Amino acid sequence: MGILSVLLWTPAVGALLLASIPYQKVFIIRSIAHLTAAFVFLLSCWLLAGFDRQNSSLQFIEYFPLNPDLGSAYALGVDGLSMPMLVLATLLTSIALLASLSISSSVKGYHICVLLLEFGMLGVFLAQDWALFYIFWEVTLIPLFFLIGRWGGKRRHTASLNFVLYTMGGSIFMLISLLAISRYDLEHSGSLMSSMNQVAQGMPRYEQVLVLLGFLIGFGVKMPVFPLHGWLPLAHVEAPSAISILLSGILLKMGAYGLLRAIVMLPEAAEILQWPLALLALFSMLYGGLLAWRQSDLKAMVAYSSLSHMGVVLLGMAALNESGITGAVLQMTAHGLVAASLFLLVGLLYERTLTRNVQDYSSLVQVMPRFALFTTLTLLAALGLPGTVGFVAELHALIGGFQEWGGVMALFSLSVLIGAAYCMRTIGLLFTGPVKPQMRQIEDLRPLELLPAGMLAGGLVVFGVAPAPLIYLSSATIAQIDHTIQLRLVQE
Repeated sequence: MGILSVLLWTPAVGALLLASIPYQKVFIIRSIAHLTAAFVFLLSCWLLAGFDRQNSSLQFIEYFPLNPDLGSAYALGVDGLSMPMLVLATLLTSIALLASLSISSSVKGYHICVLLLEFGMLGVFLAQDWALFYIFWEVTLIPLFFLIGRWGGKRRHTASLNFVLYTMGGSIFMLISLLAISRYDLEHSGSLMSSMNQVAQGMPRYEQVLVLLGFLIGFGVKMPVFPLHGWLPLAHVEAPSAISILLSGILLKMGAYGLLRAIVMLPEAAEILQWPLALLALFSMLYGGLLAWRQSDLKAMVAYSSLSHMGVVLLGMAALNESGITGAVLQMTAHGLVAASLFLLVGLLYERTLTRNVQDYSSLVQVMPRFALFTTLTLLAALGLPGTVGFVAELHALIGGFQEWGGVMALFSLSVLIGAAYCMRTIGLLFTGPVKPQMRQIEDLRPLELLPAGMLAGGLVVFGVAPAPLIYLSSATIAQIDHTIQLRLVQE
């Protein structure tokens, strides 16, 4: 068994181990879950250390044929696109478990679901076979349905049902697109994913466009992009804060990751749809920012800001050039850190005050200085302040968009201004003014809470001040992707 299989199946083994432990032994259940997640994170770091950043091809490949007639296989591998997502997924799972200490009911079931969710997420980023990819994509729905529906807020059942129905509806379009490609004669010398990439080159243009539209709907629901975002605010508000960390930090990136793979497979169709994709991305950025500005619920504000930030990812992809794709990949990582940090901090604040209404707070800096420091830093990173990783990501996306569309990118600048407005509004309402009497005795962040908050904030600053390692991690793969796209477009 290769290292990727060990990485992939460890959370599933951990979940099986938890299933055999009596539900009364809460400490043992939590310990096993934390140790499993920590081991997977350390394993991903070891994988990162052995990753050849100058190699644009797949690494640590594992390939075992499953269905020779169909050409499907148990095919795993990592490249510059999946490697940062892999490390981010394992990091945020460990942080989500640290943020789950307040879960007191059905602790065993909760931790089993979290580990199964990690298993599905890792499978999506490791799979190099479209059939395997689709299976893992669907696997994530089951634990998320229970995590939101069982441990969520007052409207948790509606939120979990909306999430599943939206995602399953999108998955149908994704499946139709996969079947449309697979009906051609596939070469079974490699994985189904590589075979489909080859077959897509010979498809009629109109069929390529229809297939890409199917992928756009399927992956766009999960990203999300307007108007496929209807499930997002309710799911984020009602989900436990620890699950919101995974939902916004990783699950949204699964959609962006899948769409980027589809665009690379169908660049001619992406070029035909380039303007609609760009306008959709810019509208999502503006629409998400304006809705975030209007929210009084802190979790709803972060949820709508995710719609705006994922619009940056879509814009970078639509540019179809190296700078834009680099910006999209960087923004996926940056938003993962920003959203996870915000949901972590909002959740910790809610546990102390039992309210998420931003109007209920003022001058928390006097009673919670450590909380104020981390929250302010994260909000500044969310608005793209220079010196944070958000600035680096948005700058690359802006450069890529300007190279392709020129003056239209003024709308990008307007989105940045709106983002700055809701971030500064939130900072002002939380940390300025007189201290309200009911907020005088709030406990600041504890040492165990400082660990995850410090890790996320450290990532925001370190990769903002010295972004070269993060950029270099994906640069070879992105350069190869850009070369493939431009070559296909020239041959058109």
